[in-house]
Amino acid sequence: MKPRPGPVGRFLNRLGKGSIRYSVFISFTVSALVAIVLSGLTFYARFSSQLQSNVRSENRQLVEQVNQSLNSYLRSMIRLSDSISYGVIKNTDLDAANSIDDKLQLLYDNNTNLVENIVLFDATGKVLATAPPATLKKGVDVTRFAWFRRALAQTENLHFSTPMVQNMFVSSEGSYSYVVSLSCAVELTYGMTTEQGVLLITLKYGGISELFSNASLINDGYIYLISSDGTILYHPKQQLIATGRYEEDSSYAATLPDGTHTVESGARPCTLIVRSAGYTGWKVVGVIPQVGLTIDAARDFLFLAMIFLVYFEALVLINALISTRLTRPIQQLENSVQKLERGEGEAIYIGGSNEVQRLGRSVQQMVNQMRKLTGDIVREHEEKQRHALDALQAQINPHFLYNTLDIIVWMIEKNKPEEAVRIVTALARLFRISLSRGRSFIPVRDELEHTRNYLTIQQMRYKDKFTYSIDAPEETLDLAVI
Repeated sequence: MKPRPGPVGRFLNRLGKGSIRYSVFISFTVSALVAIVLSGLTFYARFSSQLQSNVRSENRQLVEQVNQSLNSYLRSMIRLSDSISYGVIKNTDLDAANSIDDKLQLLYDNNTNLVENIVLFDATGKVLATAPPATLKKGVDVTRFAWFRRALAQTENLHFSTPMVQNMFVSSEGSYSYVVSLSCAVELTYGMTTEQGVLLITLKYGGISELFSNASLINDGYIYLISSDGTILYHPKQQLIATGRYEEDSSYAATLPDGTHTVESGARPCTLIVRSAGYTGWKVVGVIPQVGLTIDAARDFLFLAMIFLVYFEALVLINALISTRLTRPIQQLENSVQKLERGEGEAIYIGGSNEVQRLGRSVQQMVNQMRKLTGDIVREHEEKQRHALDALQAQINPHFLYNTLDIIVWMIEKNKPEEAVRIVTALARLFRISLSRGRSFIPVRDELEHTRNYLTIQQMRYKDKFTYSIDAPEETLDLAVI
């Protein structure tokens, strides 16, 4: 059993049974369409890959810029802490009458846009100096705060806290600021002795958030800041996270080394760009949703669809022109053959490409040969008919002539010259028409005259044996007959 052809085979069979123009048009269109689609997919894949690479590169640069700005901010705060620790506190004798409040106030005034306040504590938590001036709340024991204990426990380090509300001091406005604390151990001088103290610089949270709020990544990406344990220090969707309407896996991001990481699992597949901030252990994390790295947005899809439709329309028009130009000579050749079949034309069209011209010449040669053979057959047939007629006449004429001459002799002997003249005249006319100057066809008029002459002779030979009449319409007299 012969297997049934598949869809492609059925399409090719149907295509082969159609007209040449239709087959050429469909073939060109399908092949060009396949080429356009394959080229489009190739360019799309190439463009998409290049786009992803460019997006990652630009986003890495943006994250790096934010990280550098954060490092610059932290270095300036560290320099401020060093200036206070070594330039002010260490060189000031707290037993002397001179106060360090003025010096702290001067440094605060120079950094008021970034610093909330500067406070100096002794080891028992007593406030020694503040800038700007502030009063510690009653019942507040700073020795219980983590930043205070870490400063005294690790005297060689600087300690940055997570964002918190600064509510240690009495506020005349009744509101408290959101700050990040920078604490470190300092050496307090009392005459000839020294003691440990703690310097606290509360940094305005706005100074940090401003570094991130003005930075936005390409393709709906964002940047946030976490501590070494994954605690979120800044996030553009902080309020949504606080209300539980958005989740950020900051703990996982805290475990990642610096670099670019692709997260395929989870509710939101994305790319993470991680950079560590110096001196603090903090990490700047850039998040780029993977959906932003593709070109499947409605606007881009419509744009690509419009370009495809324009190309497709141009392709159809070009293929129609090409198929018409290629197949027009073949159609003209076909039309000339059909006219020849109907007897409306004689010449075969010869034009177009070399192949079509050769085909036209071959058809013309075949038609010429057929005409020649047909003419030969007609002539041969006519020749056979003429020979047959001549043979028949050759058999009839001698007997007829002998009998007619006997009648003429008899009429002369019987002294009937008028009848003899009449029969001789009819005989002469009979043979004159029979010869017909060698023609095989004569008018009906002459044929009827030939018949009358013959019947006249026969009637005179067989007197009173028969009668005859000839009835021929006038319009038939000029027709041809053998």
